[in-house]
Amino acid sequence: MKSSVARPVTRWANGEPSPADDRVAVEEPLEIRIGEKPLAVTMRTPGHDRDLAAGFCLTEGVIQHPDELVGIEPCIEADYGNIVVVLLTDEARQRRSSEIKGASRELYVSSSCGLCGKQSIDRIQQCVSPITNQFTVQRSVVQSLPEKLRAAQATFDETGGLHAAGCFTPSGELKMLREDVGRHNAVDKLVGAALLSGQTPMRQRILLVSGRTSFEIMQKAAMAGIAFVAAVSAPSSLAVDFAKAMNMTLIGFLRPGRMNVYHDAGRLVE
Repeated sequence: MKSSVARPVTRWANGEPSPADDRVAVEEPLEIRIGEKPLAVTMRTPGHDRDLAAGFCLTEGVIQHPDELVGIEPCIEADYGNIVVVLLTDEARQRRSSEIKGASRELYVSSSCGLCGKQSIDRIQQCVSPITNQFTVQRSVVQSLPEKLRAAQATFDETGGLHAAGCFTPSGELKMLREDVGRHNAVDKLVGAALLSGQTPMRQRILLVSGRTSFEIMQKAAMAGIAFVAAVSAPSSLAVDFAKAMNMTLIGFLRPGRMNVYHDAGRLVE
C-alpha cells in the first residue's frame, strides 16, 4: 500500500508558473469490523492497518487486554475501500457488547476528528481510572523530542502533509513512530503496534503528537496507560481538564528551548 502518490501541480516562483509533479499523502477509507459486524469507517493513510484496528479497539474500550483478540484478518478490497476484520473471543465479545455499541459510528470517522459520528455525547467519555504510575523526565529531554520525531517522519518528508505520533522513553529514546493523515489514527496505529507486540499498558512512556492535543488524544493515551503527553501545538480546554482529572502530564507548544506545561503531575524535573 502506498502512503503517498504523485499529482500534477503548477508551481509558481518569481511570478512564473511551471508544471511539476508533487507527492501528496494518500487518504482512503478503512472499515473496521468486529467479526461480520461493521464497527467504524475511518479515513486513513494506508499502512499499518492491523495496528490501526487493534489500537482503535483498545482506545475505544472495545477490548482491554491483548488476550481478548483472537486475530486481525488482513485487509480485503471492497467497492469503497478496504476492510479489516477483528476477531474477539466469544467471552470478550459478549462481555463488551455495550462497549462495541458505544464505539460504533453512525457514519464515518474523518481524518481530522475521531469523535465525528459518535452516536451520543455520553458515549465519548470512557471508563478510565486516574493514572498512578510515576516517573520523571528532564526538561531538556522533553524539549529535544520534536526534532527526533521530525527526523523520523519519512512520509512527511515526501508530502509535508502527515501527522505523526511517537513513543519515547523517559531518557528520550524514540521506540516507535506512526504517521497518518489523521492525528487520532496515528495514535491508534502506535497504540495498536504496542498492543500486538505485548507492550501494553504503555507505562513509563512519553507520547508526542505533531498536531494539537484534543480530549480524544488524551483519552486514547489514558486507555493505553500513557501518563505523559506532549504536542507541538495547542491543547483544548477539555484536554487540560482531562489531564488534571486523570493525573496525566500535558505539555503543549513544545519547541527547542520552550514549552507550555498545562499539567505537571510531578513528572517533569530540571
